[in-house]
Amino acid sequence: MTAALKETLIPALRARGFKGSLPHFRRIGEERVDLLTVQFDRHGGRFIVEISHCGSTGVTTAWGKHIPATKVTAHDLHPDKRHRLGSPGPGIDGRWFRFDDGTPIPAVSKALIDHLAEADRWWISG
Repeated sequence: MTAALKETLIPALRARGFKGSLPHFRRIGEERVDLLTVQFDRHGGRFIVEISHCGSTGVTTAWGKHIPATKVTAHDLHPDKRHRLGSPGPGIDGRWFRFDDGTPIPAVSKALIDHLAEADRWWISG
């Protein structure tokens, strides 16, 4: 699955201006940083994608640690500031992309690429 994401997800994110490597990506803009993190299930067979954004200088955690824009990840933001792709609303789990149920890996990878339009809309809506 990782190899398939490297072949499909990374080029799609690069085309959108993102930098980084699996599992964390960021797009640093003048006013904000858009974030995307791929989180694999610790038991294997599936992953979820969380997106978020923060100010252009990065984020300061609740305990006062500053994480610069070049290092911040979606997981550095509070859960209520993140969105899971495929989620119908705040606080509702998103889509788990399964690859242990017989779904061909290229189809799983394509399904994620199809969800990037949702991410684009979420980032634009701010």
